[in-house]
Amino acid sequence: MEAMMRGLDILLSAVGLVLGAPLLLLIGLLGWLDTRSPLLRQQRVGRSKQPFVLVKFRTMRPDAAHVASHLADASAITPLGHFLRRTKLDELPQLWNVLKGEMSLVGPRPCLPSQTELIAARERLGVYDVRPGITGLAQVNGIDMSTPELLAQTDAHMIRTLTLRLYLRYLFQTVVGQGSGDAVKPKG
Repeated sequence: MEAMMRGLDILLSAVGLVLGAPLLLLIGLLGWLDTRSPLLRQQRVGRSKQPFVLVKFRTMRPDAAHVASHLADASAITPLGHFLRRTKLDELPQLWNVLKGEMSLVGPRPCLPSQTELIAARERLGVYDVRPGITGLAQVNGIDMSTPELLAQTDAHMIRTLTLRLYLRYLFQTVVGQGSGDAVKPKG
């Protein structure tokens, strides 16, 4: 099953990068006009707790603190960033992480190394046995990193029950906009 899903990851991410190239370039250009730094490269915790560099479109000012979204101040989000977060287009560059084998399309969202409570809960539940993903059960149900224990339990449940049908369902639900994305603190 893992080999089949990895094959789909490679196929779908390659197709997404090729077909999405004009959109990626347009967002990159708009991001450059917005912040002069359209891509965010951030260290995250991957499979077997190995660090990797996640790539996504920047949604916050370049001088914003590098913290989990639920700890970030909403006033740091740029106007373009609000749109990218709402539409989840900020995640598109992660198709490169999927193609490289650092991530899967479906799996637990990779956290920051500083999120020690979430890391401990995920380690206890065996979540680091799989590649992290762009989307998954928690994301389509609006569960974010502000509830570490619930997130880790949801990730572990997804890993235990993941089938090809559910893999495709989570992708479809993400594409049609189910889930709210990571919460941020209100302005001020």
